[in-house]
Amino acid sequence: MADESWRLPNSVQQLAANMQEPPSQYLLREQELLGANLAGAEMPEPVPTIDLGLLSASNDPEEAAKLRSALQTWGFFQVSNHGMETSLMDSVMTASRDFFRLPLEEKRKYSNIIGGKHFQMEGYGTDQVKTQDQRLDWSDRLHLKVEPEDERNLALWPIHPKSFRDDLHEYTLRSKRIKDDILRAMAKLLELDEDCLVNQFSDRALTYARFNYYPPCPRPDLVLGIKPHSDVYALTVLLMDKDVAGLQFLRDGTWYNVPAASNYTLLINVGVTMEIMTNGIFKGPVHRVVTNSEKERMSVAVFYGLDPEREIGPIAQMLTEDQPARYRKMKVKDFLVAHLEHFSRGERVVDSLRI
Repeated sequence: MADESWRLPNSVQQLAANMQEPPSQYLLREQELLGANLAGAEMPEPVPTIDLGLLSASNDPEEAAKLRSALQTWGFFQVSNHGMETSLMDSVMTASRDFFRLPLEEKRKYSNIIGGKHFQMEGYGTDQVKTQDQRLDWSDRLHLKVEPEDERNLALWPIHPKSFRDDLHEYTLRSKRIKDDILRAMAKLLELDEDCLVNQFSDRALTYARFNYYPPCPRPDLVLGIKPHSDVYALTVLLMDKDVAGLQFLRDGTWYNVPAASNYTLLINVGVTMEIMTNGIFKGPVHRVVTNSEKERMSVAVFYGLDPEREIGPIAQMLTEDQPARYRKMKVKDFLVAHLEHFSRGERVVDSLRI
């Protein structure tokens, strides 16, 4: 039987602790480095920041204009006055760090490898390795389904630290309110009924929380924390590390650094599901994470998707004779499977659906 141990990569955290040089599977090829500019460039203006309280309460024209500009220029923005307490964000980030500091054997109780050989999306580990020559990312993650609530696999939810489950549950509730407020504001920009986008998310819609851990890397000039990609779901709420930067977005051929903030910050970005739903008006930006030679980095992403049994396609109200559908329809669960194939190759699945 052929050796397929390459499908089961080691914990990157363990590699970082025990090796002086990253293994070859993590090193970018020479052609991948051409124009990659891992150092990135400074953003030409501050990260767009939307006062969500002002936008939601009064549909303030200035905030609405800022939101439209952010969506059309970058595809991401920060939110302020969003109603989530700093103490809750701090608790979630602290619980995340404490989990990744547990002994490896404790973390492996929540492994995303079933029976030592079969990959599943949920659990602790790394992303799926599809091919032997796939470039691997310098990160470990804990990926958990949080909605529908009756589909939570609590066997994969850590019991240490003790606050983890309660913190994640509360954070999920608060994050959902923020998501709904943003969707209503986006619907108004599109001149749709206020709840048109919110109503696309049924009680069977998927929500995942992903805890990302990026250990220090001895070769930040050759290794990525996460390869370039667009998020597959509709909307992402990202709790960023307040001390260490690393997130970069691509615009017009240039990679721009998103600076770390002095306080915990929520960053929102559009995913390709939303790109399809809005018929390409709001696009899912390409982004990546670079590594740091001295410091670890954490982030917590909450991904909002649709019911996997429904079809994804442009919303009917978005289509006219002059603006026909730019994307073909596809069942959501098939779209998610196709995304994994494209992600492993550094490609955007949405591009395969263009008409």
